[in-house]
Amino acid sequence: MGETLNASAFQTLKVSESAARLNVQLDRPQVKNAIDQLMVDELHAVCAYLERTPKTMVLSGTPADPETGAKGVFASGADIAQLRERRRDDALAGINSGIFDRIAKLPMPVIAALDGFALGGGAELAYAADFRIGTPELRMGNPETGLGIMAAAGATWRLKELVGEPVAKEILLAGKVLKGEEALRVGLITELVEGPDLMAAASALADRIGNQDALAVRITKSVFHTPREAHPVIDTLAQGMLFESQAKFDRMQAFLDRKKK
Repeated sequence: MGETLNASAFQTLKVSESAARLNVQLDRPQVKNAIDQLMVDELHAVCAYLERTPKTMVLSGTPADPETGAKGVFASGADIAQLRERRRDDALAGINSGIFDRIAKLPMPVIAALDGFALGGGAELAYAADFRIGTPELRMGNPETGLGIMAAAGATWRLKELVGEPVAKEILLAGKVLKGEEALRVGLITELVEGPDLMAAASALADRIGNQDALAVRITKSVFHTPREAHPVIDTLAQGMLFESQAKFDRMQAFLDRKKK
């Protein structure tokens, strides 16, 4: 049996896994999953594992609790108490931008399942994912300028790529917070589902990814994020690698066999 992640080692995350998937739930509900240094460190540990053992990751927050009436929350942002004490050298260290960039570069896709607040650093964590699924209760945006700082962990460039300059500027410069329906309309999320169906929708997407050839998915993701000037050479080289894989022969033969029936 291959390596598995020790779920009991985490204090700010709940982790479970299967052969092709790792479920990671942010778990600091008492502070609306504010991202502190320990959570960053534990996310680095998750990334190190997924770099060694590539799997699709489903990243979620605390689900709503119908019995208590507690609302769901992805992440309300960075831990303000810690952020208040950080100085220039802390900013230059790129604490959040470093982990979000590492998540974005994981070999296999990352799915963010978003409910409730996904603000500030929580939004930037979601922007780093390959897919975002949300609920009508989603509240997504970057209020950093209202706190005298800027969104410096990816929003100033990822958000523009995701939704275009006009919407990105409204979020970053005017503090606009998008509700679930608007996030869907501008393409910031790709699917809108009711809260109780959120994890099932994320699992269904992970299953669709799992039905593809894992090596082809990994190489396609890597090539997708390569600078424009590297194309088409990198596409040709990557395809050359895949043309030699056994999965290519097996999957194409299976397709031809089905076609004969």
